[in-house]
Amino acid sequence: MRYLALLAALSMPLVAWLTTRGAFGPDTGDMSDRYPTLLAAAGYAFAIWGLIFLLDVAYGLWQVFRQSRPRRDPALPAATAGFVLTAAWMPVFSLGWFVAAWVIIVAALACVLYGAISLSQSRRAWPGQMAFAWLPLSLHAGWLSLAAFLNTAQLIVAHGWLSIVVQLPWSIVLLAGAAALLMLSNRAMRGNLAYVAAAVWGLIAMYVKQSGTSMEGASVTAVSALVLAAALVAQYAWLRRSRYATRIGEAA
Repeated sequence: MRYLALLAALSMPLVAWLTTRGAFGPDTGDMSDRYPTLLAAAGYAFAIWGLIFLLDVAYGLWQVFRQSRPRRDPALPAATAGFVLTAAWMPVFSLGWFVAAWVIIVAALACVLYGAISLSQSRRAWPGQMAFAWLPLSLHAGWLSLAAFLNTAQLIVAHGWLSIVVQLPWSIVLLAGAAALLMLSNRAMRGNLAYVAAAVWGLIAMYVKQSGTSMEGASVTAVSALVLAAALVAQYAWLRRSRYATRIGEAA
């Protein structure tokens, strides 16, 4: 499984490079632009994938070469599956198979988020866990937690399942769903800085994108994204403060 995790991690940047070269059709950015939504983020936000891929490869290498091993690593199978699904999403989305792409990204989110939560709730960390396991999976999960809802909006627009002209009502519902997932997950992880940072990065990029578009309702979703980003930061600070207070109380 350790070697499979490394291969899965390496597959993501490789497939991403092939996608940008047009191996599967239009790249993901061009495909996204064909179906504008009120939940779209500015293009620069997707540069975070470079950091995510780098850290995930480091995770795979760490799994292969680390000497100390716990008896059971619950995050490893989930992370491996999440990497494979993330790689699979890119060509499927480029091919315009939006329903399949949505299923894949939700499954990838479930896998990586499970791994991040497992590591965050672990009471005993083994050497290198924070830098080479917790950080990559938390960042990956944070980005996918928001990206899954962006993908959902594009799926709705691509198939015309809801109004394309008046997108604000259902976009707010999706944003509320994203808020619930992000805040509940952050709470389950007792305040996860990497997870919150990835989500806030995307939410600010959504604010930038929607502030510069003339679509009806864009200003509302822009402000809503900014409010959610602030709420996540505030929740993280509160959770960390509560955790610190608990430790002080136990030590007293």
